[in-house]
Amino acid sequence: MKAVVLDTDDQFRISEMTEPVAGPGEVAIRVGYAGVQYGDVLVRGGHFPIPRPFVPGFEAAGEIVAVGDGVDEARIGEQVVALIGGGGYAQIVTAPAVLAINAAGVDPRTAAAFGWVTPTAYDLITTVAGVRNGDSVLIHAAAGGVGSTAGQFAVAAGAQRVVGVVGNAGQLDYARRFGYHEVLTREQFPDALGEEMFDVILDPIGGSTRVASLARLAPHGRIVVYGNIATFEPVTVSANDLLMRGQSLLTYNSNLASQTRPQRLADSAARAMALVADGSVRIDVTAEYALADVETAIANLAGGVTRGKSIVRIE
Repeated sequence: MKAVVLDTDDQFRISEMTEPVAGPGEVAIRVGYAGVQYGDVLVRGGHFPIPRPFVPGFEAAGEIVAVGDGVDEARIGEQVVALIGGGGYAQIVTAPAVLAINAAGVDPRTAAAFGWVTPTAYDLITTVAGVRNGDSVLIHAAAGGVGSTAGQFAVAAGAQRVVGVVGNAGQLDYARRFGYHEVLTREQFPDALGEEMFDVILDPIGGSTRVASLARLAPHGRIVVYGNIATFEPVTVSANDLLMRGQSLLTYNSNLASQTRPQRLADSAARAMALVADGSVRIDVTAEYALADVETAIANLAGGVTRGKSIVRIE
């Protein structure tokens, strides 16, 4: 089979490889499309200690063609999107059966774009932050894959006001299409908000943005940290200060959830998929790349060029 390999010299190459075989509790999937996500950026940058050569790609959509021991054979032929730890940029990939999410209700491109970002956005809003009627919500990286769906999930959960923050002015109009009542650039944040405070803040940015976000948290507010796009430098927070204002600093790690609570993640993914399938939430595929262009796709995501979600066509 053909696969994209990240080699020991940090170069991406298309290589011929032996097809993987589904082990116990796994399914084998013939991949039609794979989603591009931030895990690819982190692997390329050496932030994950993964031995090379390595086939990247953490979300793959296609048809189940074989199952391992303990998996119902009736699943063969099922259209799914798989949340995986690598191997997605290949014609065949194996995945834990529990994290092969039924995608019969959406087209294959949307299934690939659903990937990790949509269940992540769903869990951030509903499971972790617990957004409820009347809440005010601030979402950083509002034009990205998570941000463009999180705004919609917040509105669906009953948020009264949803404000997005994007990296530059060129992303403003794009982010406004996804349920936000107001969108600011990172340069405008927080001054353009006056004295406004928020019940919920989603922060994948880190650094000075995290510090400024904490200052905008309302009494009993919840800030959810789920990434460090700007910097890996830690931000120190006083638990005493949070306690005095009844505030909570929460974190979310979907990769960890896939390893420790896979069924819980799968349940969230199924609920999110239902909202996409019935049209309540829209996933925007803004770019489609050929397998030979995986390196460009990942570089565009790392450089902030990507809006919404990009996918790779597996041929």
